[in-house]
Amino acid sequence: MTKQRPRPAPMPEKPTLDGLEAVWVARWEAEGTYRFDRSRTRDEIYSIDTPPPTVSGSLHVGHVFSYTHTDTIARFQRMRGREIFYPMGWDDNGLPTERRVQNHFGVRCDPSIAYDPSFEPPATPDARRQVPISRRNFIELCERLTVEDEKAFEELWRRLGLSVDWSLTYATIGDAARAASQRAFLRNLARGEAYVSEAPTLWDVTFRTAVAQAELEDREWPGAFHRVGFTLSQEQRARGFGDRVWIETTRPELMPACVALVAHPDDERYRPLFGTTVKTPLFGVEVPVLAHHLAEPDKGSGIAMICTFGDVTDVIWWRELNLPTRAVIGWDGRLLPEAPAGVPAEPYAELAGKTVHGARERIVELLRGSGDLEGEPRPVKRAVKFYENGDRPLEIVSTRQWHIRNGGRDRALRDALLSRGEEISWHPPHMKVRYDNWVEGLAGDWLISRQRFFGVPIPVWYPLDDGGEPGYSSPILPEESTLPMDPSSDVPPGYTEDQRGKPGGFAADPDVMDTWATSSLSPQIVGGWERDNDLFERVYPMDLRPQGQDIIRTWLFATVARSHLEHGVLPWKHTAISGWILDPDRKKMSKSKGNAITPMGLLQEYGSDAVRYWAVSGRLGTDATFDTGQIKIGRRLAIKILNASRFVLNLGEDGGEVTEPIDLSMLARLSEVVGEATEAFEAYDHTRALERIERFFWEFCDDYLELVKTRAYDDTDGPARSAHAALREALGVMLRLLAPFLPFVTEEVWSWWHEGPVHREAWPTPSARGGDPELLPVVAAVLGRVRKAKSDARLSMRAEVARLTVTGAQVDLVRQAQDDLCGAGVIEEFVLRPGEGELLVEVTLA
Repeated sequence: MTKQRPRPAPMPEKPTLDGLEAVWVARWEAEGTYRFDRSRTRDEIYSIDTPPPTVSGSLHVGHVFSYTHTDTIARFQRMRGREIFYPMGWDDNGLPTERRVQNHFGVRCDPSIAYDPSFEPPATPDARRQVPISRRNFIELCERLTVEDEKAFEELWRRLGLSVDWSLTYATIGDAARAASQRAFLRNLARGEAYVSEAPTLWDVTFRTAVAQAELEDREWPGAFHRVGFTLSQEQRARGFGDRVWIETTRPELMPACVALVAHPDDERYRPLFGTTVKTPLFGVEVPVLAHHLAEPDKGSGIAMICTFGDVTDVIWWRELNLPTRAVIGWDGRLLPEAPAGVPAEPYAELAGKTVHGARERIVELLRGSGDLEGEPRPVKRAVKFYENGDRPLEIVSTRQWHIRNGGRDRALRDALLSRGEEISWHPPHMKVRYDNWVEGLAGDWLISRQRFFGVPIPVWYPLDDGGEPGYSSPILPEESTLPMDPSSDVPPGYTEDQRGKPGGFAADPDVMDTWATSSLSPQIVGGWERDNDLFERVYPMDLRPQGQDIIRTWLFATVARSHLEHGVLPWKHTAISGWILDPDRKKMSKSKGNAITPMGLLQEYGSDAVRYWAVSGRLGTDATFDTGQIKIGRRLAIKILNASRFVLNLGEDGGEVTEPIDLSMLARLSEVVGEATEAFEAYDHTRALERIERFFWEFCDDYLELVKTRAYDDTDGPARSAHAALREALGVMLRLLAPFLPFVTEEVWSWWHEGPVHREAWPTPSARGGDPELLPVVAAVLGRVRKAKSDARLSMRAEVARLTVTGAQVDLVRQAQDDLCGAGVIEEFVLRPGEGELLVEVTLA
């Protein structure tokens, strides 16, 4: 199965795992072992859309888990003869980076401040007293910190043994990424797929930015129901309604934003009020009482106030019932300084400028004093929407934002994207349900603009009229040849810099794109779309997208959508979805939760191959608990590979033919393993491949080696030479089978007797030599009974056996390895008796 080659380097006297990573990482880089050959044709190439990890601190063992899965696939495909396009990217723009820079340097961005070319951050940063700096200064600090983080990330990935071509590295804030992102946006805009609108927007008041549906998560949040009375008219009272209608709300601070009351159209209690008006407490503003099917009769009092805006349901009611807007919450999370139109200024002044919490406390005091609050607030816990990286509940404010159509408002596009999901080969298949559920549940188009700083700028300017007002309906767009560009520093055609911000001049769109708007183009960015068309045609559409299950709704779906809109094809054929790594409490391990374990110490203590073994023991799509016990098993396996290989190679050069039945049986069993492992890898089941290969390896070491050791030491006859040939052949195959999982120890052993890297060798193929695969396990079982007898008697394994009697239907199989059994078991007399049924083994110790 493998061609013998001269040994290029001496075998160490005492092989060790220590230091292998440094040796082989340097050698792989120097020799270009994993360098992509772009002269190969598309059908010869296997291209991988590698996830660019977020550069905002450090990697944890969950990253090691999933990225090792991808690397085993890359290594297998490379050995199968495919040329591997395996880049690495860094997702270095967006909120996580900004937050890290703010805390690390003790600064915050204030775009109104002028650029200071000599600025240096505080020597002793204080995150609680952040220094305001210009946008350009802030971006420079972001770039400074991400460069350092990226170096640390690359060092860890190299030590882990990722077979990445490091010359293909990219960053989502780099020139190529910014140009691709802006180009795709401009083309979306030209085709009517991108648009801008002023509408209620989910808003994070800490980061002061809009948040997309895909970035939301529900969290339990403490609150209280307040029973508040709205005043009825004399006519309504005369009809028996009393003087008030009572609602229950957890957001009493939004009372000045109330625009209506709403109840279910079938609710008999309130049907007589539909079409009439009531007055808000404290403010005395008349609001209509309306009917809508989303009102819940069994929730609270059954009638609710509609405010602009308390939650997403308020937005639906506001839109479908055509209600006015009374905004009271600003971008900073405080109540606006001025009362909305139609709301008396005097009572509102009690709330103006306060935080949501402060305004709630004050309005409760006012309602209690006016008699409009019945009883005490009733504590409750409820699900509240948060930005996934935020720590305060989201508000809803009216803002002007950019969107890309994704099927949320277009059934035909939604169905097309669902069909795209059907075309993808999902590994494991059940992960497709998450894609389908997400697409079916879309409530609106993709909001891509962010009110932040370190990101890809929206490539748009607006003309200013004579009054200095921007003409949003007639944006000025750059030529694609000028990309990447920044409208805050670049000037549109036909204008000069001194016209910026002046009547008759122009203004830049101040926003940047959501980080997913860039990373959703990762295949185009790394593939050289419109930058290197020859490369793009060789690698796109790609073969594989590996990623985590939690970003199916964001990265995977958005990438499918962008490729569908721009190219009319899927971005890749396969997607491999990794599970999560859980802490001992079965909670997902993450940096934000503070339960993450950084991997470098583990790699140094146990070795990279041992950590990789733990990672690849976990199946795609299955959550796994972090377990150092499994890492220790991996290290034991790697050490055994060293020692078993040294034993085999010390027997001397091969040169004979495999003739002995037990040798042929072992190779036949190995041939079956090759077939099973290949089938598992082709089904993207690396764990099943490893299980089968590892099971055989231990069978080889524990059974076959012990059986043939005595014969192998006698190098003067044909049977000995048969053992030598079989041992070397099996070792060569097993090293290649194990190479995708344990790249360092397999490369080390391979170098003792072969030229060139094992990782560029051909993947083994099943042998047609012959041999009975059932022979070895039968003989091994007999040897196992001999060992057990000696162990039970507390004797050495080299203790003599006076007589061994084997009876049963398979004695003819045992007879074929009789001499090897006698040598391995130190047996004086061996009796074989034909019979029926399972083998009966009798051991008489000397």
